Amino acid sequence: MRRAEIKRKTNETEIELSIELDGRGSCQSETGIGFFDHMMTLLAVHGLFDMKITCSGDLDVDGHHSVEDIGIALGQAFQNAVGDKAGIARYGSFYLPMDEALAFVAIDLSGRAYLVFDGGEMAPMVGSYDTELTEEFLRAFAFNAGITLHVKVLYGRNTHHKIEAIFKALGHALRIAVAKDSRMDGIPSSKGVL
Repeated sequence: MRRAEIKRKTNETEIELSIELDGRGSCQSETGIGFFDHMMTLLAVHGLFDMKITCSGDLDVDGHHSVEDIGIALGQAFQNAVGDKAGIARYGSFYLPMDEALAFVAIDLSGRAYLVFDGGEMAPMVGSYDTELTEEFLRAFAFNAGITLHVKVLYGRNTHHKIEAIFKALGHALRIAVAKDSRMDGIPSSKGVL
């Protein structure tokens, strides 16, 4: 089983998180930020990952530390669960329409962490979720998972729809990238390592 668990405790957050890559898309997320829990559920459902996330964070300050630290922990768990990457597709990309919004995500499980993010103009808040935290989560996740991640919202008006499209597209792109390819015997790189 491609599965990993992470426990992370700082002065700002305490997180317990698990991910199974070959799951059914179930998610239990308790972060104290309703919209972010919704995004974690969408990521799991569209990636067909089984995820459990609990976070006790300093929400009296704001959601920044919780969202960023969950990105760090999820990235570490994802990298551990993928393992040596033998036999996987490695690359994944997906366009995701959400009503009037359209998002695109492209991924390389390269071991080289990088983020390109173009979310376009967004309202500052969706519920109690600061929309700037979308980029913070994606950066923390990509850099701790060792992923090259490109995210672009091509168009849309509704901020909820734009962010939802991003997380759904991310799930699909990750699902494609971690899929096993029976024709691939080893590491999917001409270098022989990732």
